[in-house]
Amino acid sequence: MAGASVYLKHNVQVEPLVDQWYAWAHLIPPMTAAKNITGRHLRIMDSYLDAPEMHAQAVMNPKMLGGPFIDYNGGRVDEIAALRARTKKERAPMIELSAAIDELDKLLQAKATGFTMQNLYESVPPCLRGYVELVYDLNAHPAVRFIEPLLYHSPYYQRSSQTLMLSICGGDDRPFVLSTPRLEEPDLLHWEVPFDDPAIDDLFRLKAEPRCRDEVCERMGLSAEQSRLLDRLLTAEPPRQYQPYTGAGVRWRYFGHACILVETQGLSLLFDPVLSYTYESDISRYTYEDLPDVIDYALITHNHPDHLLFETMLQLRHKIRHIVVPRNGGGLLQDPSMRLLLNQTGFKKVIELAEMDSIDLPNGSITALPFLGEHSDLYIMTKTAYLVTLGKRSLLFGADSCNIEPRLYEHLRGEIPQPDAIFLGMECDGAPLTWLYGPLLTGRIERAMDASRRLAGSNFQQALNIIDTLSCKEAYVYAMGQEPWLNYVMSIKYTETSRPIVESNKLIDECLRRGIHAERLFGEREILLE
Repeated sequence: MAGASVYLKHNVQVEPLVDQWYAWAHLIPPMTAAKNITGRHLRIMDSYLDAPEMHAQAVMNPKMLGGPFIDYNGGRVDEIAALRARTKKERAPMIELSAAIDELDKLLQAKATGFTMQNLYESVPPCLRGYVELVYDLNAHPAVRFIEPLLYHSPYYQRSSQTLMLSICGGDDRPFVLSTPRLEEPDLLHWEVPFDDPAIDDLFRLKAEPRCRDEVCERMGLSAEQSRLLDRLLTAEPPRQYQPYTGAGVRWRYFGHACILVETQGLSLLFDPVLSYTYESDISRYTYEDLPDVIDYALITHNHPDHLLFETMLQLRHKIRHIVVPRNGGGLLQDPSMRLLLNQTGFKKVIELAEMDSIDLPNGSITALPFLGEHSDLYIMTKTAYLVTLGKRSLLFGADSCNIEPRLYEHLRGEIPQPDAIFLGMECDGAPLTWLYGPLLTGRIERAMDASRRLAGSNFQQALNIIDTLSCKEAYVYAMGQEPWLNYVMSIKYTETSRPIVESNKLIDECLRRGIHAERLFGEREILLE
């Protein structure tokens, strides 16, 4: 195979890692990465080293799915201990940054009493000086604004922590990744490459464009042993050719969860890209092979890991002309800039949209609409729904919007065209605040308070109100995490009595009773609009 032209197999699994932990949006910005190192990674490793058998039992308990438990069956303790020691040594600046954030919060709670805070700047922990602004809200509650662009150019943004783990994916059964570090395996290719390296794009172009095997190994900077591991991921067999949509109307295809491809002649839009690999399965699905050669716009609704997934995004980066993301106010610990974190990981053409901003398309537009709820009542602006108009057709992608204020949609009704179809998430149980944002909290939160603040979408009545208010012609429930290839980041197992299933069934039944086409999407779906 040395001098042969080769392709990358379409079932090559790509796990982006930060310090061998699965990379998601909060592991990129320095301030959230620092808090996750101390508040999630080190705590989980400490717990595992204290009681590995407890972790093994918890992982086997369905009620503990998605919990902070390492999935190595109580073994590999020495490797976890070594990773913990290496993290504490190599990420000492990040650990210092995390402690400084906590110290600054305590300082403000004690000393910022409504009077000027100019005298407090000398008391800011040294590693944060020049990287923060001390501010009050209009009720004299103190807060910190991080100057994110400078932090990315500080010692606290460490590209050396970023790597890729490459292997063959043979099925949907992958362990939950957010609480288990990825350890070395004999048959895995651990490629030490930062996420912004153009060599990553060259690798994934191999899915469609062959190159000489030796050139590939040289471009990746692989050792002889790594090159042998790479050979398992390569093939001389050309991929099947993508058949572009050539109709006169609009075609949308559901790829699972919240990922939908919308195509017209000469234009492709991909929403919340999270895709399955190609392998034998009882569940029919679209995969990477079913994407066009060029994606004109990739649109991200919010930065939760089931909507902004680096595993998918890095593989598609070379195809994407523009990425559209919600604009935020900038500088809040819980709400890092999606544009900045994408820019730092090699995505250059990123467009930010504020609420009600639009992008003109040939014979249409993309408009960002307000997205309420699903973020545990935190002040987070990095979230948006998208209304796409193409000719006389309009599609509304609501993601996990929760209709906690119905008057919002009454206001929108006079501002937007009647949607031909709405796509709405109804995972209405949702995880508690601390499941995702716990490491960022600088103080303890009562359990009952935590349980009341959910990462939840709309229930039956909330979803029906949106459909009624906007006079939607069709309704599709999506973003439910039902597809088994999402388990490794979602860790959701439904039954027929699960509340999201019961509530979405009620919605579908009521819509059908009223003559509105409705269904809950699963696996794959294709609709052609004349």
